[in-house]
Amino acid sequence: MDDEDDALRYDRMVEDALRGVVRTALGVAADKGLPGDHHFYVTFRTHAPGVAVSNQILARHPDEMTVVLQHQFWDLVVTDEYLEVTLSFSGVPERLHIPFSSITGFADPPAKFGLQFQTVDGEIEDDEEAEEAPPPPPVGDDDEGSGKVVALDAFRKK
Repeated sequence: MDDEDDALRYDRMVEDALRGVVRTALGVAADKGLPGDHHFYVTFRTHAPGVAVSNQILARHPDEMTVVLQHQFWDLVVTDEYLEVTLSFSGVPERLHIPFSSITGFADPPAKFGLQFQTVDGEIEDDEEAEEAPPPPPVGDDDEGSGKVVALDAFRKK
């Protein structure tokens, strides 16, 4: 069972499971609104397949973008494959379509919780790209390491 195609890809399984955490958290916000002080930072690759943003947004964020879901977002829709939301950019409402496979980071700062994903479009990045991956989104003010940022490098196949 040395063939790579037959190998169990635990790194991908873990990433899929953790994307489920993001999907569930966003689903709660879509169904019930954000509880308490919770708010989300969602970082995604703007050029990933399936991402739909306006040309103006793409011109300002050609590679990656972080959006904040806190006070002013509308019509949040969460499916198994993507989220859609309307946000205001310089007073202009914009509808974003963000596949979960394009998300590179997720954080809920009041909960001191964050995830950083090392995959793009469901494929593992090569080692060179992974080393250049962006830092995780902010998870709070304390640098003591008590926040829950999960980096998946330990699960990656070398």
